[in-house]
Amino acid sequence: MRGGGDARPRRQDGDCTVDLIDEGEPSARDRGSTTPIRKGVYVLPNLITTAALFAGFYSVIASFHTDFQRAAIAILAANIFDVLDGRIARLTRSTTRFGIEYDSLSDLVAFGVAPGILVYRWALEPWGSWGWLAASLYVACGALRLARFNVQYENAEKRNFIGLPIPAAAEVVASIVLVYYYFGGEGTTRGHFVLLLVTYALAGLMVSNLKYFSFKETELYRRQPFWVLIGVIVLLKLFIAEPQIMLFAGFLLYASSGPLRWAWVRGRRLRGRMRRRGQVAPLDASGPEGTPDTPKRRLGLVRRHARRTAP
Repeated sequence: MRGGGDARPRRQDGDCTVDLIDEGEPSARDRGSTTPIRKGVYVLPNLITTAALFAGFYSVIASFHTDFQRAAIAILAANIFDVLDGRIARLTRSTTRFGIEYDSLSDLVAFGVAPGILVYRWALEPWGSWGWLAASLYVACGALRLARFNVQYENAEKRNFIGLPIPAAAEVVASIVLVYYYFGGEGTTRGHFVLLLVTYALAGLMVSNLKYFSFKETELYRRQPFWVLIGVIVLLKLFIAEPQIMLFAGFLLYASSGPLRWAWVRGRRLRGRMRRRGQVAPLDASGPEGTPDTPKRRLGLVRRHARRTAP
């Protein structure tokens, strides 16, 4: 016996001794197969995530009280907190699985439930079943987008997002509300059909496979061309002058960048495929009227055709 003896029952089978193990109780190896959870969490990034959660909840309260402008501003504030918690977690090297899951739950409230209730109370309520179905589909697609991101987090491409990020979809809704009040709107929108289509479109873009630039590899603290500094200064000036319009234009352009990028890449592939298959203008050896068809001219046409079809 080692370590105080072995109390397991044994059975003599000829010249061999067989240990008897109760199958109803897991073995020590099975009990110790899971990795113990570390005690404690990082306070600073999780506090900022909590601030984003509170901002999203405040947006819901403001929507219930028909204060839609404050509800939209609260969603914008939640987005600022959401960007900060990720940056701080990466800078302090405090990224944990707990923080990722907590951030996703906060995002579902701030960028899923809050914009869904906002757009329903502000624009979709007159549409009846179509309205609340659109708002609920937006929330469901946002939850699916977050679940897919968490599953693919370890192997996801850092440069691009797959599908429209849920914060960007929420900011499209919030910026539309702010632009509406900026141009003198009051109360609700009385059920515009375009907003119903926009809600369904945002839901579809979130669960699509379209690629969106993530800005994670953007390093402004490194040396950049001089025109980058000029461009940033101009954008800041425009944002200070007309923040509602700039927010609306920026988020709408970002949401549209996925389909536009897909169409551009698809068009390039289609043109390349047509060139490889020879589906270009046929090689015409006959010249215009009065131009003799000489071997030298034929050779020039062949070379020109080869340059066109070259990859």
